[in-house]
Amino acid sequence: MKFVSDPAIDLKIRKMKQRVRWREPSIVERGIDQTRMIINDGLEDSPEFSFLVVGDSGAGPHQSHNPQRQVTELMLQHYDSCRFVLHTGDVVYLVGSSEYYQQNFIEPYREFLVGGEQPDRIRYDQMVFNKPFLPVLGNHDYYDLPLVYGLLAQTTVPLRRLLRLKLNINVGLHGSSQGNAYAKAFLDYLQTFEDTEALGRHLDQHYSAKTETGRCLSYQPGKFTRLPNRYYSFSYGGIDFFALDSSTFNEPLPLPKTKEGDAYRRELETRLKDLEQQRQKILDASMQLNPGNPDEAEMLDDYRTKLEHLGEIKVDIDKQLESKKTTVTDTEQLNWLKQRLIESWHTDAVRGRVIYLHHPPYVTEATKWYQAQTLIIRDRLRQVLDAVSEAIGSTPQNRPIVNLILSGHAHCLEYLRTVDTGHADSDLNWIVCGGSGYSLRRQRNEGVELTENQEGNQTRLVAKSLLYVGRNGQGSQKRRPYSALRIDVQAGEPLKLKVQPLITERFQRNWSQSEVEPFII
Repeated sequence: MKFVSDPAIDLKIRKMKQRVRWREPSIVERGIDQTRMIINDGLEDSPEFSFLVVGDSGAGPHQSHNPQRQVTELMLQHYDSCRFVLHTGDVVYLVGSSEYYQQNFIEPYREFLVGGEQPDRIRYDQMVFNKPFLPVLGNHDYYDLPLVYGLLAQTTVPLRRLLRLKLNINVGLHGSSQGNAYAKAFLDYLQTFEDTEALGRHLDQHYSAKTETGRCLSYQPGKFTRLPNRYYSFSYGGIDFFALDSSTFNEPLPLPKTKEGDAYRRELETRLKDLEQQRQKILDASMQLNPGNPDEAEMLDDYRTKLEHLGEIKVDIDKQLESKKTTVTDTEQLNWLKQRLIESWHTDAVRGRVIYLHHPPYVTEATKWYQAQTLIIRDRLRQVLDAVSEAIGSTPQNRPIVNLILSGHAHCLEYLRTVDTGHADSDLNWIVCGGSGYSLRRQRNEGVELTENQEGNQTRLVAKSLLYVGRNGQGSQKRRPYSALRIDVQAGEPLKLKVQPLITERFQRNWSQSEVEPFII
């Protein structure tokens, strides 16, 4: 039995469309663009502004500490001077359950919320943010639990003791309901309106902003802070931001029906058996430890990290083994991104572009580069950028087609830059911001250069890692640097971004802030 299940892509898309009443007559008749919003924060639309980035945060407390809260307190030092917060996904672990929003989101981010001085009174589906808080869906925000497991979690005392008291895994009694908890927490959940007139009044009140693509949602900090859709765009200070739901275009390609494909399938099946053996060893070792002992609590935290690590590998292998003859992908979203990027390049007032999504196309975290999901995300994004490049031709002053691509998923902070990849994603800046609270990971041993296999057994250098902040050291010298980002947008053209890593490190059961030099991209 699977520990977690990832809903099928077509189910995710269908459920999310129902929740926002995608292109229903009342919406179409008003000329509303459900993928666009305006941030109505009452501030001057200045070309100079700052924003924060955080990702893979929603873990709640560990055995004896709370990394997410430590990162939040570091962010609060910059909060007043920043206009908004981007979140790269996985806002609540382990399966995006609504019952864990209180502990794993509302409590650690209480200062960001209206009424945050009494966080226990805030319902997860009625949150209002003091400043724009703009997330995208992560894979864990879509995960579900098998019904049988939910029943076991309620009735089996040893299992509850193991998973909750020992390893402190936040699984709850159910899952995300195909992303429903996230939708109720962050999206404008129009499905709740049963009366057509009430829906119309809501649309007329909150979709009053006007753009070249039609009316759109007006995001009002402190008053109405809902997002129009699971993927969306907004403009700020001359920068176009594109928020993507990468969990609907991450399905690996089918394994080929060849001798090589059959051999690879057998290899994957063997790896699954090995993973299960490793998992069982960790569970057995965990039962021998006392979470009340500080040293053993740290070991339990490491075990939890390893279990989650193994779980991610298993999910990726399952996706490959279960891939159908025809891969399902979210072509509607990808076509939307292509068209909006083309429109952005035909808009004189736009001086830069930022994309943020959950799954990283480029990364040197120990396992992610080799995952099939990384490959397919990179391939899908390349197809879009190639099409955009073909449509717009050469860019003025050889400017990058996109200034920055932000992602999460890999539990680290990393800055990479592509070289000549043979595609339109060449010479771009990529930052992974996924180390904001949950199970930090190490960098791979193979080094900082990323290569791809080419025809004829040739390899091609495609990217280099220029900064990696993640778990490092061994034993008593083990360090856990958790992270967020502050990004300062500078005035003028070509666009310059000053990136300031924000690091809080746990070392030998103590916390300290680490200084990392800012860099310009």
